[in-house]
Amino acid sequence: MARKSVVGRFSRSKHGYGFVRPLDARSTERDGDIRVPFVASADAANGDTVRVRITKESHVGRPGLSGEVVEVVERRTTRFVGVAFQSAGEHWVQVDGTQFPRPVWVGDPGAKSVRDDDKVIVELIRFPSALQDGEGVIVEILGAADAPGVDTQTVIAEFGLPGPFPERVLEDARRQAEKFSSSSVPSDRQDLTGEIIVTIDPKDARDFDDAISLTYIERGHWLLGVHIADVAHFVPKGSALDQEALARGTSVYLPDRVIPMLPEIVSNNLASLQPDHIRFARTCWIEFSGDGVPVHTEVKRTAIKSCRRFTYEEVDAFIEEPDTTAIAITESVRGLLGRMQRLAAILRNRRLTRGALELNMPEVKIDLDQSGRVTGAHVVRQTESHQIIEEFMLAANEAVAEKIAGGKGKFLRRIHPSPDLRKLRQLTEFVSELGFEVESLESRFELQRLLKISAAEPEKHAVHYAVLRSLSRAVYAPQEQGHYALASDCYCHFTSPIRRYPDLTIHRALDFLEAGKKPPGDHLEQLGEQCSELERRAEAAERELVKLKLLHFLSTRVGTELAGVVTGVARFGIFVQGIELPAEGLIETDDLPVDSYRFDRSSHTLSGHRPGNVFRLGDQIRVRVCHVDLGKRQLHFGLAEEKDRRKRKVGERRRTPPGRTHSRRVQGKVRQNEEKQKVPVENQSNVGKRKKNSKKGKKAKKSKRNKNR
Repeated sequence: MARKSVVGRFSRSKHGYGFVRPLDARSTERDGDIRVPFVASADAANGDTVRVRITKESHVGRPGLSGEVVEVVERRTTRFVGVAFQSAGEHWVQVDGTQFPRPVWVGDPGAKSVRDDDKVIVELIRFPSALQDGEGVIVEILGAADAPGVDTQTVIAEFGLPGPFPERVLEDARRQAEKFSSSSVPSDRQDLTGEIIVTIDPKDARDFDDAISLTYIERGHWLLGVHIADVAHFVPKGSALDQEALARGTSVYLPDRVIPMLPEIVSNNLASLQPDHIRFARTCWIEFSGDGVPVHTEVKRTAIKSCRRFTYEEVDAFIEEPDTTAIAITESVRGLLGRMQRLAAILRNRRLTRGALELNMPEVKIDLDQSGRVTGAHVVRQTESHQIIEEFMLAANEAVAEKIAGGKGKFLRRIHPSPDLRKLRQLTEFVSELGFEVESLESRFELQRLLKISAAEPEKHAVHYAVLRSLSRAVYAPQEQGHYALASDCYCHFTSPIRRYPDLTIHRALDFLEAGKKPPGDHLEQLGEQCSELERRAEAAERELVKLKLLHFLSTRVGTELAGVVTGVARFGIFVQGIELPAEGLIETDDLPVDSYRFDRSSHTLSGHRPGNVFRLGDQIRVRVCHVDLGKRQLHFGLAEEKDRRKRKVGERRRTPPGRTHSRRVQGKVRQNEEKQKVPVENQSNVGKRKKNSKKGKKAKKSKRNKNR
């Protein structure tokens, strides 16, 4: 009888074996990834779509399916970044990372003038496998591996991030600029140029896509105006600008630059709500009762003129000392800021009352010098001014989603599925072992209570990391599902069309409703998958570049001690991330105090027999930098208090061409490696990023808004 085959996405662990996540989970009898041993993975690479044949219904000691790759259906990419070198007169490229442990042969690339230790892009002609070496052609030289800026170019190439805008797109933007007049208000727009409207943004912001007005009206009600840049006016559907924005999906926020979704002509000029300039907006008017209950919503085409551009720091100074602040503001603007503070507090309390979750993990950002090298790091604090804007953006996103849904139209929602019940039960067991008395965490209110009571406890990190692991990831999709973390039944992204394509689709859906038509629902599911994937790519690229820069920084600081928190626990060791410097590294079991350790997946612990030899997710410990492998992009820590203990030497990366692989030796190594497994940290759902400076080459230091949006 023929064994079942499944099509899915392949990913390889750093230990050689891989997993295939089915494209359709229903194509297997049980949910979950399919484990693929190294020798059975053929020449599949990370991200490839493959066909895998099920070989075992379970693995010894591990539930789930095992299989072998029988076909690579589609390559994610054929281009990879690595370091070039010569050996015995032949040229090789060692691809960065761990998925290709052996170098790729590239023949004689003399015409490219490549030198040893150059970072290059190689196009693979033959992918490596357990039985054969890879072969490729060098297509581009990025520069010396340690040269300033090469790390950024490496990540841009590795993730396929977009480059400069094509000329046809820039020409389209210039045509839009020629047609726009800021001297008068068109008759089809509500004229708000005389209203008290302000923007609040980071101090070095260049594009302003939201502004706020707020007044008291009759019956003690509030009238909130959330004014969002009318990007759809300048980016007609199907235009060159639209096609490019769709292909990019989102702006990408790298530590040293921003790769924008739209050209600066649009993002920093035409659509940007600059102070003292007439700008077009889509205004979401929300009437609230005195206690913050939304009563009525309208969305209008408007023209506004922001009367003041505030920074977060200025607003925080006003909030702290409203009567004595040195900031020069008019009485009308002073009154507006006071009203904003009061309404935001009311809305936040209502949101928490209905069960919204707040995971206030500190965000650490790296500091760079002019050449893009790390000089240190700082904690990004979410102050009250950030929370005020956040509450108004959340309210507008929800109000617009409900309005479109009320018009029976299909649209791209921002959905956050409820957590898997099994994970919540495991979370309940975990926090109970920490000493927290909780009822079943299947109740969002009990989960909310847990976050609150643990906030001031030493176990805060352990609880919050465990909660993050239990949550699903927010995505874009047309299905009528709510947003679990926000406790919202109907939610979308409306407030950032300059940097997110889904927001632009919401503006267009509003156009249809205004014309008395239903928004078209064609291809929304495919569009949601594309936008979600591009969002994940952008986040992964940012994380990878931060990681690279930190590895370069620490490579010259071996022996440095750091305060850290345990972010992952596995059979082979513990992962620790620095608290003040956000570098994550591994302490292998062999480098822990001598003991026999047992890994408990449900309690996220690695426990020895001797007193004190217990390491748990969220534990705060002090570590020492032992070894940095820039090629493999790996950081090895040791316990700082174990300075005098004999350490196992970490060997340097092999740089000689490989000989023929003997299958028996490979299989033996695979058996050893398969005993190891890293428990990945699930990221908090990214529901919204704050805009940053999009001028290439300058340091982009803009803060991000709450990722729970």
